[in-house]
Amino acid sequence: MSERVIVTYRGAVCEVRLNRPEKRNALTLEMYRALAEAIATAEALDEVRVVLLSGEGACFTAGNDLKDFLAGPPIDDPDHPTGRFVRAVAAMSKVLIAAVHGPTAGLGLTLLLHCDLVVAAERSTKLLAPFVQLGLVPEAASTLLLPALIGQQRAAELLLLGEPLDAPAAKACGLVNRVVDDEGLMEEARSLAEAVACRPREAVRAAKRLLRHGRTQDVAGRMEEELREFAARLKSEEFAAAVQAFFARR
Repeated sequence: MSERVIVTYRGAVCEVRLNRPEKRNALTLEMYRALAEAIATAEALDEVRVVLLSGEGACFTAGNDLKDFLAGPPIDDPDHPTGRFVRAVAAMSKVLIAAVHGPTAGLGLTLLLHCDLVVAAERSTKLLAPFVQLGLVPEAASTLLLPALIGQQRAAELLLLGEPLDAPAAKACGLVNRVVDDEGLMEEARSLAEAVACRPREAVRAAKRLLRHGRTQDVAGRMEEELREFAARLKSEEFAAAVQAFFARR
């Protein structure tokens, strides 16, 4: 397990914490591998009922580490760490909860669409989807799940314009369940995880399965469709120009 992904167990709750605060928890391929492993292990452990995702430092995650991502294998490689992690999250039978704070971008946002419950810090949370600005397309089946959750127009505004969404606005449109003071984020998220973990196990799993019934194949198919387009966009002049501008600002 990577030191950049800290996994701890609290009774029936598995906590998975991103631990690269000096880079705003920007996700490397190593971190994706560790995340996929953590999810697979939690799924296999009978005593684990809930997985709680969070981030160390100033934010949940700023999304992909662009330099690391570009140095990795092709995104449409079936064994690409990013794809492995996202597919694992989409297929989870255990309850998945996210504790979100700070500027949360890219996969940090689209990952929330696969969570069952989301708690957000009121002051610091800013959700962003900068895919189009980078000459890319959204991923993780977000082009399917986000319009279904918040409506076509709101989803288009978030995905096409990439404007930030704060915690109260995210709660108002259904992307977040609870908004709390920044200082109480983890306390509230852990309380919620414990509450779910105390419910009858098989009833919770059945309820989650029923809640997601009918969308499983749609999600898998949309992920693959987005992946093909994402891979094509990585070769585009627009993406090359966006990357050059990104590193110039750095």
